[in-house]
Amino acid sequence: MADNTVTVVGNLTRDPELRFTTGGKGIASFGLAVNRRYQQNGEWQEKVSFFNISAWDQLGENAAASLTKGTRIIVTGRLEQREYETSAGDKRSVVEIVADRWSARSAPVPKVAHRGPSVPAAPHRHPAAPPILCTATKSRSDRSPKIRLSELRDQ
Repeated sequence: MADNTVTVVGNLTRDPELRFTTGGKGIASFGLAVNRRYQQNGEWQEKVSFFNISAWDQLGENAAASLTKGTRIIVTGRLEQREYETSAGDKRSVVEIVADRWSARSAPVPKVAHRGPSVPAAPHRHPAAPPILCTATKSRSDRSPKIRLSELRDQ
């Protein structure tokens, strides 16, 4: 038997709609837009695919209580084909993702006012201080020559 697992990452296209079966089981339904970016003839293209998602029981109730249109989520579940009949008597078939789990893929980031340079300023060196020494490594030996920065500036 083949495994039927799918994972998609996208943004909700509508708020989840929560309904209950006659037996009291909750089911939330919502849409998910998944973007695929690819390069064609040296230019970036974008293709959007739309999927219907169904989440049952507590998973669906949690989705309805916490997700809204535009929320970015990751959904793992299975593809399921469902057949139904319209009010006009026409037979239809739809493929949807039945979620086994979902999780939000974003976090709120508060904006912080700019407080100055992001790189700390170099420490002030007293003019009478001896020149700074650095090690120039040509090999992995511990006998690397010492070079004075002032010698490098003169070259």
